[in-house]
Amino acid sequence: MSIEGFDSRLARERRGRLQAERLLAQRSEELYSAHRKLAEHAHALSHTVIEQRAAHADLVGRSTQAQAALALATEKAVVAERRLWDALSAVEGGFAMFDRDLRLVIANPAWMRAFDGVADVAPGASYEAILRVSVEEGLVDLGDTAPEEWIARMIARCQMPTIPPVDIRLFNGIHVRLIDKRTPEGDLVSLAVDITDTIRRERDLERARDAAEAAARAKSAFLANMSHEIRTPMNGVVSMAELLRDTALTEEQALYADTIRNSGEALLVIINDILDYSKIDAGKLVLHSEGFDLRQTILEIFQLMRPGLEGKALELRLDHDGDLQGGLIGDRGRIRQILTNLIGNSVKFTDAGHVTVRVRAAKAPHPQGKVSIRVTVEDTGIGIAPEMQAHIFGEFNQVETDATRRFDGTGLGLAITQRLVALMGGEIWLTSEPGKGSVFGFAIPLEIDPAQVPEPPHPEAPPPKPARLRVLAAEDNKTNQLVFRSMLKGIDLDLELVENGFLCVEAYKRRVPDLIFTDISMPEMDGTEAAQAIRAIEAGLGLPPVPIIAMTAHALEGDRARILAAGIDGYMTKPLRKSDLHMMIRTHAPEALGKIRGLMAANPPAPG
Repeated sequence: MSIEGFDSRLARERRGRLQAERLLAQRSEELYSAHRKLAEHAHALSHTVIEQRAAHADLVGRSTQAQAALALATEKAVVAERRLWDALSAVEGGFAMFDRDLRLVIANPAWMRAFDGVADVAPGASYEAILRVSVEEGLVDLGDTAPEEWIARMIARCQMPTIPPVDIRLFNGIHVRLIDKRTPEGDLVSLAVDITDTIRRERDLERARDAAEAAARAKSAFLANMSHEIRTPMNGVVSMAELLRDTALTEEQALYADTIRNSGEALLVIINDILDYSKIDAGKLVLHSEGFDLRQTILEIFQLMRPGLEGKALELRLDHDGDLQGGLIGDRGRIRQILTNLIGNSVKFTDAGHVTVRVRAAKAPHPQGKVSIRVTVEDTGIGIAPEMQAHIFGEFNQVETDATRRFDGTGLGLAITQRLVALMGGEIWLTSEPGKGSVFGFAIPLEIDPAQVPEPPHPEAPPPKPARLRVLAAEDNKTNQLVFRSMLKGIDLDLELVENGFLCVEAYKRRVPDLIFTDISMPEMDGTEAAQAIRAIEAGLGLPPVPIIAMTAHALEGDRARILAAGIDGYMTKPLRKSDLHMMIRTHAPEALGKIRGLMAANPPAPG
């Protein structure tokens, strides 16, 4: 081999070695780079594994907590469910729930107790099936209702938007009230409440009410009967004493006659007070409005008080508001009763000085046609201590002092007065000072009577030719016949007196009178029947009605309306008073007869 060939070969080998070294270096660098990337990847993967392990551990921890919480919640739910069921089982009322298809879901023992031993009533049973089982097993007392009708009504009830409660009676006499309501999901919640005790109490209350009403009716009947039975003989006692007083008597005989009359009138006051209080207490007292003259009413009361002034240096005074001209509309009788009680008390408790009645119209504005009347009764009597002034208006109460124990009375007068004023929508008050006197006052609203507006005086017509008044009277009691006949003595009239309503009608047929007086309770035909028969005759023949006046011992609330409804024009309670009887004749006698001779004066003299 030549040197050039050797060198060439050596050069090639050197070049090959250099290329191999460069390739090795390149591969080494690539291997290093790959190793570095692998290390970085391994490092990242290691971190990821660590993070995933941590996350797994956290997830495991959370899962464990959730499982613990779920177990606790499940335990609490089980406890709550058990407690709820225990509560539903413990209550006395029945509880049941039906789904939207009206199938039983759950029911407590109280609800199921009514179906004890009936296997068909269980969860899943339909509402209609339960109703049919109730009917077929005789669990429900349907009374006169047909089974199918009752079942249809109960099902239709459950379809209503608002389900009304329903009461049913079970076979054992227990009463149950079903109260049903829909839930928002459409389920039906049913409550069964035992109302047997409530029904029993209601029936007891009804029986007690019926007993109380029966007692009230018995009381009213007793009072009516006693009033009638007492007034009938008292008519003879008081009226005959009044007639006896008008005869020529010695001083001692006059004293005896006055004692009989005053004692009888005192007994009548007691009877009237008890009847009035009974009516007011029962809420049965009704006010009857009519036109009247308040000033004239007070003057009439003054006239009645004259006997009580004997032996006293006592003057009755009236201070009447000049602006109150004309008539008023109100219950004249009850207003008269209020004034009589107050004026009578002042006269009774005042020995010297004066009793002054002041009447004023309230200055405050009032509706058209209305007026508020203020009346005060002032006296110079014994007075009332401050601590006793409220006591004086109580029932059966009297001011028990040394000064007043000598005065009699029921203690009802002021109690009745206070209630009458309240019934009229008014108020009553009292001011008093012991030893100086008392002032009782009351205010009541009244109406102005347009029919009694004062008119200018008219020239009087010439008196008519005198004529005799024809009077027909029916009275079965011989004593009362004597009283009636005696009270008419001295009057220019023709009197025919019969013993019952039948004879009264027959006498009317024979000759039509100018005026008829009739008792009410009489044998064969009573006064109301006689009045109705006479009104029928008048209507049939086209005759003008004859005034008919009732004179009766029936004085309870309702008696007046019942009697007047029979076609009777006037009403007088026994015992009769001569002045009242003469006033009735003057009021109802035909105007064509002119002035009836022998009648008492129409107006009492004004007080001094």
